[in-house]
Amino acid sequence: MKALVTGTTQGIGKAIAELFLERGHEVIGIDRQKAGICHENYTHFTCDVRDRAHLPEIDGVNVLINNAGTQNEEDIDINLKALIYITEKYGVQKNIKSILNIGSASAHTGAEFPEYCASKGGVLAYTKNVAMRVAKFGATCNSLDPGGVLTPLNECVMNDEELWAQIMDETPLRRWATPEEMAEWAYFLTATNKFCTGQSILVDGGEAINYNFIWKD
Repeated sequence: MKALVTGTTQGIGKAIAELFLERGHEVIGIDRQKAGICHENYTHFTCDVRDRAHLPEIDGVNVLINNAGTQNEEDIDINLKALIYITEKYGVQKNIKSILNIGSASAHTGAEFPEYCASKGGVLAYTKNVAMRVAKFGATCNSLDPGGVLTPLNECVMNDEELWAQIMDETPLRRWATPEEMAEWAYFLTATNKFCTGQSILVDGGEAINYNFIWKD
């Protein structure tokens, strides 16, 4: 299959691209940074996903994974509007088999920067809209909504001993996911899954089910 993945130079996007390559698929990456993957079946376009006028022409995409995103940096433009541009250009077409949007646990809980939560909440609603429209092609569209993941974007808290302890107190499994774990979920929801569609899959180590019940001993 031909898979198009955005945001492939680090973190979850890079892990997804590498897993698809490992399993024999053709992968095309779009990222505003230069390629971080060297493989005969990998093609990289250095481009900002917001730049509609300069998005590359790519035909016959079978799997689209919208991973490119940011925190507290024009979140709505990057995380939501650009995701819509990419999906409408490459995803809603007769060759598509599956679309996956990387959302966030914050879309479910609201526990993040305001525009980040709003942008990811929009992704969840848009996912359902796209699922309805690509169903005629026999294709699926879902969102994968991670909690904490061990990526460079999160190093500011990962490297702070006090903050990390507080975060672990809120995470029942007492760890964050690796990018490779998220890549396995992405692969399942796109290359394996054929029937689940229009869903938002929350993978957060139990953070969303945690509660702090205070009572007298």
